Amino acid sequence: MTPKAKARTQAARILEFFEAQGARRVETDILQPARVLLDLYGEDIRARAYVTSDALRGEQMLRPDFTVPVVQMHMEHGAEPARYTYAGEVFRRQEEDISRPSEFMQVGYEVFEREKPAAADAEVFALFQQVLAPLGLRAATGDMGILMAAVRGLSTTERRKAALLRHIWRPRRFRALLDRYTGKAKPPATRVALLQAEDALEGAGPFIGLRSKSEITARIDALREDAATPPISEAEAGILDDILSLREKSHNVLERLRDISVDLPAIAGAVDMMDARLTALDARGVDVQALDFEGSYGRTTLEYYDGFVFGFYAEARPDLPAVASGGRYDALTSVLGQGRSIPAVGGVIRPELVLELGGAL
Repeated sequence: MTPKAKARTQAARILEFFEAQGARRVETDILQPARVLLDLYGEDIRARAYVTSDALRGEQMLRPDFTVPVVQMHMEHGAEPARYTYAGEVFRRQEEDISRPSEFMQVGYEVFEREKPAAADAEVFALFQQVLAPLGLRAATGDMGILMAAVRGLSTTERRKAALLRHIWRPRRFRALLDRYTGKAKPPATRVALLQAEDALEGAGPFIGLRSKSEITARIDALREDAATPPISEAEAGILDDILSLREKSHNVLERLRDISVDLPAIAGAVDMMDARLTALDARGVDVQALDFEGSYGRTTLEYYDGFVFGFYAEARPDLPAVASGGRYDALTSVLGQGRSIPAVGGVIRPELVLELGGAL
């Protein structure tokens, strides 16, 4: 049996497990409209996906993952609540490491549940832990919702908060912005001179780019407004750093976050959600006393996760990516729901990695 055939056999076993939990098996097209993903993530997605052009359908993209098409399918036709499972190939460009595959299998499980989001988080995680138990993997968890709530609670302009939220999945860019907004990083002298000029466009020459004069002027006005905005306080920036540096067992992190919420009440709701999730995980038999939590976990994944995030790793094989990963993506259902939304959480398992670790689930 070829490796791909073995992977499909393994995927079929995992599919059967999820179907036994009440999930409905679904399929999605391999070719997806590129416009949807480009609208969601901007041009950054091009670096990770195979894009082609169709004379009638426009730009098309080889499926980079299943979540977006499954959400679209559910928002168009699905009843509530709903549970889906699926399996198939996804495609990711690899420009730095030729040893990493550009085509691999995913088996997924997605839950659309309006009434009990914490219980749905626990359900997905517990099922993944159960099916992967023979491999002895380490589970990592985090919560993008806490970090996002902290950014929204900063005492600064909505423009600055929006910029930080937009780059929350790009740690370097996020840090550069935060340093600029706190005054740690000074703007280039050329920018200072431009903003101080009475007429910044005087002598600029002909306009030959894609931006109009009015767009450039609006951007300069926005930069001037930002330059006049008081810096984010060291105390608030320190709170963000405290959250990002958290790396402990979940119950200890919860206590620390309760303390932080006294100084930044905006995170209280997200912390309550984490508390409810840990209670639901405990009820499902997960040892929450041993469950790792990382404040920065989830910041380098696809950008639709906005709450609980998790991954399962082989500690003896640090060269391997996550064997399974997932999380909550409530905002994505709103973006794709054309006015409707529903809380949703899910994840994927990579059958090839299961086989590489010697497992047959």
